[in-house]
Amino acid sequence: MLIDIKNPRIKCYKCMRSSSTCICESISPLQTKTRFIILMHPKEYRKQKNGTGHMTQLQLENSEIIVGVDFTTNKRVNELLANEVNNSFLLYPGKETFNLSVRKSSEMNAFMGNHPNIFILDGTWPCARKMLKLSTNLQKLKRVSFDNKIKSKFIIKQQPQSLCLSTIESVYTVLNLLNEGDLEQCETKNFLIPFEKMIAYQLAYVLNPDSKNYGATANGEISPKNNYKKNKERTVLFEPQPV
Repeated sequence: MLIDIKNPRIKCYKCMRSSSTCICESISPLQTKTRFIILMHPKEYRKQKNGTGHMTQLQLENSEIIVGVDFTTNKRVNELLANEVNNSFLLYPGKETFNLSVRKSSEMNAFMGNHPNIFILDGTWPCARKMLKLSTNLQKLKRVSFDNKIKSKFIIKQQPQSLCLSTIESVYTVLNLLNEGDLEQCETKNFLIPFEKMIAYQLAYVLNPDSKNYGATANGEISPKNNYKKNKERTVLFEPQPV
C-alpha cells in the first residue's frame, strides 16, 4: 500500500486503487506463448486507476507496458521488432488485416508462428490514430484483427458503440481466438473478473445517493453513441468491422 500526497487515502501500489476497492485478490496472471506489448498513451497512463491497459498487463505474465506517443525511435520497441525469433504484429482494424475470427488453425500457425509479439495501442481512438500516424516502425507491421460480436461491459465510460471494446476485453477476445487456433492453451474464464469488479465498484459509487457523483438516472447501460464526442476520454480498441 502507498499514500497519494494529493489524495491521502491509502492506495494499493499494485492496482493503484484505494484499499477499499482493491482488485488484487482477483488478479490471476496467465502464462501465454504470445507476448503482449501495450503501447500506452501518456493520457491513458495518468488514468491507472480506471484504465484497463494497466489491468491487462497485471493479468498477463508475458506482457509489458511502454508509454509514449511516437515510438519510431523507442529503444525497447525497436529491440522487440528486431528479434527475428518472434514475429511481431499490430492489433488494429483495417482492410488488409489477418482476421483471427475466420482463420483456420493451420493458417494462424503459419502466419503468426509459435511465440508472436502482439502490439496494442492503448488510448482513445483519436490518440491511437495519432500514435500510429507518428510511429513509422509500427506502420510497417502486419496487422491482426477480429470480428467483434460481444457488447462491452465498460458501462461506466462513454463509447461510440456498444460493440467497441476496452483493451482488456480486446485481449480477452484475442486469447480465446488464439486458443481456438491452437496457438495458446490458457484458461481465460477468470480473465475479466478484475475488470468486472472495477465496474461493479464504480457503478455502486455512482448509484449511491451519498456520493458526490450520484447519478439518479444511471441504469447500467452503455452510454449513447451521440454522447461520445462530448467526452473523448474513452479507451476503446476495436470497433465493428465493415461488412
